[in-house]
Amino acid sequence: MADQANVGAQVRRPDPNEKLVKVFDSEQEPEAMVVKGLLDSAGIDNDLQSASFLQDAFPGLGGMIILVREEDEARALQLIAESRQGIPAGDADGEMDEDETVG
Repeated sequence: MADQANVGAQVRRPDPNEKLVKVFDSEQEPEAMVVKGLLDSAGIDNDLQSASFLQDAFPGLGGMIILVREEDEARALQLIAESRQGIPAGDADGEMDEDETVG
């Protein structure tokens, strides 16, 4: 039965020579963590790294970057862009439109 469970699951081993590309950078670590979670939930392997060696000595300085495989770049950028547009136009101010009703 274990063989049946592994038939559909194909484990991709990391290639140390694989080209990674930057798809996101931010000075704010919490923002980078949210984007990392978005990519993780979409099944896109990614790596969150400190953008500067100063980050180790002085947390909060230097920012964070997210890297993905080159073949995942377009999909990752699309997901990030869509997430930034995620608030519907009528909800931006927190008020309901006239045609919306509660309950």
